[in-house]
Amino acid sequence: MAKILGFPNPVNETSARIVAAGAVAMSVLFLVTGSGWVLVPLTYGFVARVLTGPLLSPLGRLATQVITPRITRTHRFVAGPPKRFAQGIGAAFTVTASVLWVLGLQTAAYVAVAMLAVAASLEAFLGFCLGCVIFGQLMRWKLIPESVCEDCNDISRRYASSAG
Repeated sequence: MAKILGFPNPVNETSARIVAAGAVAMSVLFLVTGSGWVLVPLTYGFVARVLTGPLLSPLGRLATQVITPRITRTHRFVAGPPKRFAQGIGAAFTVTASVLWVLGLQTAAYVAVAMLAVAASLEAFLGFCLGCVIFGQLMRWKLIPESVCEDCNDISRRYASSAG
């Protein structure tokens, strides 16, 4: 039986950016249309990716199995734990936005999704993972143990895995 709960390590940066672009598209769709139904796949996607990586995420599977393999370039691989942490932040924002929407607090839901759209845009278009930066800072403050991400502590390991 395949392992269901888990997250890839390392993560293909190209796939991560494609997933972020999908999150941006859904966020903008919500902000433009005001349709609370858009929050359903947006929220589900983040929660699914935190729990299972791309396995149960339609957007994650599309990115990793369909789009990324068709992109002819050298792909860069990065540590998985910071990317999972970033997905967790996305899940927190989308769950919050969904709850706010259901409670009739539409303006607050818009703010939460707009903030998510900004962070996802940084990842999608600039390759800057805000959640990864926060993860690194929490490691420096010793709030996340070094054992959570050995590759984060030894950048040479990351480059060795990318070259191989």
